Amino acid sequence: MIELPGMAELWDALPQARMVGGAVRDMLAGRPVADVDFAVPLTPQEVTARVRAAGLKAVPTGVAHGTVTVVARGRGFEVTSLRRDVETDGRHAVVEFTDDWEMDASRRDFTINAMSAARDGTVFDYFGGRDDLAAGRVRFVGEAARRIAEDYLRILRFFRFFARYGRGEPDAQAVTAIMALRDGVVTLSAERVWSEVKRILLAADPRAVVALMRETGVLELVLPGADVTRLAALVARGAPVDALLRLAALLRGDADAFAQRWKLSGAEHERLTALLVPGALAPDADDADDAALRRALAEVPGEILVGRSWLAQDNRAGWDDLRARLAATARPVFPVQGRDVVALGVPPGPAVGEILDEVRRWWMAGGCVADAAACLAVGKRWIATLRSQ
Repeated sequence: MIELPGMAELWDALPQARMVGGAVRDMLAGRPVADVDFAVPLTPQEVTARVRAAGLKAVPTGVAHGTVTVVARGRGFEVTSLRRDVETDGRHAVVEFTDDWEMDASRRDFTINAMSAARDGTVFDYFGGRDDLAAGRVRFVGEAARRIAEDYLRILRFFRFFARYGRGEPDAQAVTAIMALRDGVVTLSAERVWSEVKRILLAADPRAVVALMRETGVLELVLPGADVTRLAALVARGAPVDALLRLAALLRGDADAFAQRWKLSGAEHERLTALLVPGALAPDADDADDAALRRALAEVPGEILVGRSWLAQDNRAGWDDLRARLAATARPVFPVQGRDVVALGVPPGPAVGEILDEVRRWWMAGGCVADAAACLAVGKRWIATLRSQ
């Protein structure tokens, strides 16, 4: 049984509570469990009152949908009242509280996510989730089409969970329903779509599930023109598990357009664009002496160069050695700044930038090893040249 700090105190305050969802699934699968969510046959108000009476903190993080975050020993646990759906539109649900555990479980997406566990370790499994987990089946609770119509994000969640827990052929009913209802994906918020796509790409080996997404027509909705073959080659070469690197392999179109459509974070957008700059600088496995590596690193961070090397890699030998050398080479820093040129007697203005550019070109051509004194000597010669014109 899982025992995280604070769980005992929570269960003392709410003995009716059960662990639910991913924590139960991963506990049974023998996988690490970092977060535990609970459900309880009480209203949020009752939960709040009992938790506070026990000296714990209750934060109303989602009371409208029945969720109170209980803080015990510095750790937050989401405690959600048992619910049944009153109305759904494919994106949001209106819920009503209940004390029926099976009713609550019936509104969950997959059988492997619909189990619950009491404090004594008893697992409650109303829909065969335990057997599905053991067999590598990802199966919707009840009718697949109905579950998807309640929330179209479940289409992408199916692929995520199949990538992580599935084995063999995917559930036929699920595939049929996904193909029929796939257009619902475009009604979802960009943030929800990218969150799920990113998790799919973080699977240990996403090749089969991405191919399944293509076969069902879902991949074209979220990644038009995706290059599945390029992704497969990237994974086969042993590239690191990196969602943005894998996304870069899939993308054929404009990285900016994808980033804007699906609202990637600023950092994600910047890195994806850097990986996919047309004609971008990337050391070649057959033509990268130490000076060439230093020049490349002076222009582009090593992490980006390593990513580009994975995307550019072909059947020649030497790529692993190239990446090792990139990792072992310190990034050169141009040792002269504008104030250094001004100190040589050049007034602030365009001439300072012109001199810096010329000196930097000289520094780059020499393999980025010249120190400040040598660079300033070159700068003085340029200053003399400009003054003589």
